[in-house]
Amino acid sequence: MSLRSSLVALLLAASFAASVDAQEWTRFRGPNGTGVSDDASIPTTWTDKDYLWKAELPGAGHSSPVIWGDKVFLTSALDDPQQRVVLCLDANTGKILWDRRFDYHVHKKHLLNSFASPTPAVDAEHVYVSWSVPESLTLMALTHDGRDVWKLDLGKFVSQHSAGNSPVVVGDMVVLVNEQDDAEKVKGDGGGETGVSYLHAVSCKDGRTIWQTPRKSATVTYSTPMVRELPDGGTELLFNSQAHGLGGIDPKTGKTNWEATDVLTKRSVSSPIMAAGLVFGTCGSGGGGNYIVAVKPGPKPEVVYKITEQACYVPTLVAKGNLLFSWSDAGVVSCLDAPTGEVKWRERVGGKFFGSPIIVGDRLYALASDGTVVVLSATDKFAELARIELGETSHSTPAVANHKLFLRTESHLYCVAGKK
Repeated sequence: MSLRSSLVALLLAASFAASVDAQEWTRFRGPNGTGVSDDASIPTTWTDKDYLWKAELPGAGHSSPVIWGDKVFLTSALDDPQQRVVLCLDANTGKILWDRRFDYHVHKKHLLNSFASPTPAVDAEHVYVSWSVPESLTLMALTHDGRDVWKLDLGKFVSQHSAGNSPVVVGDMVVLVNEQDDAEKVKGDGGGETGVSYLHAVSCKDGRTIWQTPRKSATVTYSTPMVRELPDGGTELLFNSQAHGLGGIDPKTGKTNWEATDVLTKRSVSSPIMAAGLVFGTCGSGGGGNYIVAVKPGPKPEVVYKITEQACYVPTLVAKGNLLFSWSDAGVVSCLDAPTGEVKWRERVGGKFFGSPIIVGDRLYALASDGTVVVLSATDKFAELARIELGETSHSTPAVANHKLFLRTESHLYCVAGKK
């Protein structure tokens, strides 16, 4: 192994270990994309008087907040003037410390998408954001006080639904999935052009390309990768998409370690997760046909089982130990035995859900599209613990950091302080 490869491997391992143990929430669904926090201080329920603060945001969006220390970062979009907004708020007061605004133009998107859907990523030095217009996909880095570091134009972005792909920091790299629509796959559904698809890794420091891996085009994917620790002490990045199924990528080179192709035959919106030594992905469509697939990873990946009943499509799965939770778009929650797929319980909680659930301690938290926070027991026995109304549309995923719970609606950010 070369000296550079050895250093990169050490950085990746250190990054993964830190992401599990640190209190920061640095990316979509927090530490390594698991959506899990052990913070026992977060309350199960609360009232309006219990909010530490509520902040009004300029514009609207569906991106989720990320947190580093006492700063919260997220994005929004204004219709008039047409601008994307990168925001930094004080985590203790909700005061907007700064915002940066960037011109864009309104373009075709899914009715339920927004012009600020990708969640930022953050590390000790920078915050990284991504968005698109049909003519270009932007990836950029700002300092924690809002100054430009670097900005990349990654070329045309072909998607009938617009962007939703979030960057993630892996070691000293920023990784972004750029799998676009294929004219044949979406023909009759607003298609007509095929995008150039690839996985892209750039230097956190200066935006220099470290590797770029070509990908097939099928339907646009919004998967955010996670890190898998390998038996030999190395790591790999897990991805899911219709074009490539579930697979592992060497983070040092961008080369494919393994791939279970053709296991996701419909659009893949969610991100991969791991539980019980298996890798899980989901796919589906607005018209149905949603399912979960469990794959045993390795040089010869094996499909262990498939769940077709009441499976989630847009929300990402979440797991605690050997319990796997699927929170469907239509408000049906299933608790599954991760090794076998056996249903422990399945209950309809109602509502529509496009943000993903998270687990805090032994509780599940999810935001319905009408702004209702639903809290369930994250155990093998169903129990609804609370419902809290925020009163505004939300397609966002909750975040937890430094004994605070953050909830984003289209134009507000709420903070609930943990109990001392």
